[in-house]
Formats: sequence, C-alpha cells, structure tokens
Amino acid sequence: MDISVIVPLYNEAESLPELAAWIERVMKSNNYSYEIWFVNDGSTDGSWQVIESLREKNPCIKGVKFRRNYGKSPALYVGFERAEGDVVITMDADLQDSPDEIPELYRMITVEGYDLVSGWKKKRYDPLSKTIPTKLFNATARKVSGIKNLHDFNCGLKAYKREVVKSIEVYGDMHRYIPYLAKNAGYDKIGEKVVHHQARKYGKTKFGLDRFVNGYLDLITLWFFSRFGVKPMHFFGLLGSLMFVLGFIAVIFVGANKLYCLYNGLPYRLVTDSPYFYLALTAMVLGTQLFLAGFLGELVSRNSSERNNYQIEKELQ
Repeated sequence: MDISVIVPLYNEAESLPELAAWIERVMKSNNYSYEIWFVNDGSTDGSWQVIESLREKNPCIKGVKFRRNYGKSPALYVGFERAEGDVVITMDADLQDSPDEIPELYRMITVEGYDLVSGWKKKRYDPLSKTIPTKLFNATARKVSGIKNLHDFNCGLKAYKREVVKSIEVYGDMHRYIPYLAKNAGYDKIGEKVVHHQARKYGKTKFGLDRFVNGYLDLITLWFFSRFGVKPMHFFGLLGSLMFVLGFIAVIFVGANKLYCLYNGLPYRLVTDSPYFYLALTAMVLGTQLFLAGFLGELVSRNSSERNNYQIEKELQ
C-alpha cells in the first residue's frame, strides 16, 4: 500500500464528507493505493455515524472510535499502530489542511528520501492572539530540539516513512514534538514544505491558549528525557554534588571567619547568628536530596524494560 492517511477528529461531522471526497479525488488522480483512518476522539456529535456512512461508500475508509475524549496524541498513536502504507500522512479534520499537498509530500519521502516532512503554514488565517504565541513557541522548539529548519512544529499536516511512526511513541500532548521524537529515535533527515492554510469552514477550534503553556512544559519534559532519561544521575547527581560542595565550603568559611576573629581578639558573633550559615546548610541538604533523587532514578532506569531499546538500522550476520 502506498499511503495511509490518519485523521484525528473531535466533533467534525460537518467537514468529514468533504474531506473524505477530497482525499479520494487526490488518490485516484495519482493512482495511489491508500487507506484513510478516521480516529474519532470521543466526539459528541454525529461524527461516528458519518464515518460509518462513508465506509459503506468507500472500503478504503476505516475508523476507530474512542469511548471518551483522550486528546490528539492518543488518537495519532492508535492511527500509527494501524497504518499499513509505505508513507503515513497526518492531517486535521477541519479542512484547514489541503489534501492537494499529498502528492508532493509523498514524493519528498519516496524520492528525496526524507524520514519526515513537516508542513509549514507560512501564510496563516489566524488572529494575532494565536500567531504571535505560535511564533514564540516554534522559536523555542527550534532552539531546544536543534531542528533549525522547521518553522511550524505544530502543523497537523506531516508525512512520514512507515518505519518512523512504528519507532516512536506519541503520548500525552507530545504530538507537537513528533519531529523531535523522530530525531531522538535516529531519524534525522527531516524536511519542511510550505503548505496552504485554509480558513476554518465548519465549527470552531478545539484548542485554547492553554496549549502554549502545556507545550512549553512538554518541551522541557521531552528535552530532559532525551538527555537524561536513562542516566538521571548525570543531572541530579551533578547538580546535587555542586550544591553540597558549595554549601560545605560556605560552612567552612563561616567557621574559619569566627576562628580568625577569636584568634585576633576581634569582635565576633555566633555562627548560628549568621544567615550564611543557614543558607549553607540548606544548600547541603538540597544537594544531598538531589543526589539521592539521581540515585533512585538510576535504580528505576536500571530496572526499566526500555533501558536497552536501541534503534538498529542495519545488521550483518
């Protein structure tokens, strides 16, 4: 099979028939063998009934229905599990992503050899309250991830080699950082294509400004796990050791200062009267706790079933 199209959706009953017809038209005009996975993320409208009716007309249309709303990442994860196409393409169900982009995305994967191609909605039809935070978010994501050539991490229109989606785990709200997940899995040939952004035709957006706050928190989490996920002692142990040593040096300095004053007959005050003494003790206690956190993290990591899960590209025996 050439292409698997995965469409996560939540309350998009109005747009589904038009989207399905549009995808089918593009596939037939290019003679692609394909499947379309509509992943219904707990919709409360008639989305599932629409998917069932579309399936009756086109056997290439398939569907998954969640009992409740879980989010976009779980929907993509389920779609990735079921995808059988050589190239997997994801797009949103609100008709803001154009299926006409599919042939070029497919070509970039199969001919140019990209592992992943992300869409870039260079010209957007969104209010400034959305576009400005998006630019800041993407600039931060580029800096942290090291993927300098991507301008729109959160674009729903992406294309992947099949092996990429089978090698990564999308969870929580990590769908924003699939290129970063792919890079961490060893798939670093990541490209970008400017795609057409269409104004929403039906319904309303399902995302608020809180996604930017959550996005930054997820980015920090992903950065930490990519750097220290299997070696937490390198982070907590180092930080804890530095804090303990600094605190210990400060305690010695406070004590030495009092001894100097006593030896030279200078006025002095009790060590416990000095705020630096308590700051030093606090640093030593926090340093010890951080070191123990790293030690416990190492114990957890050592017993993890994923500790030796490496991405092997080729093997000769």
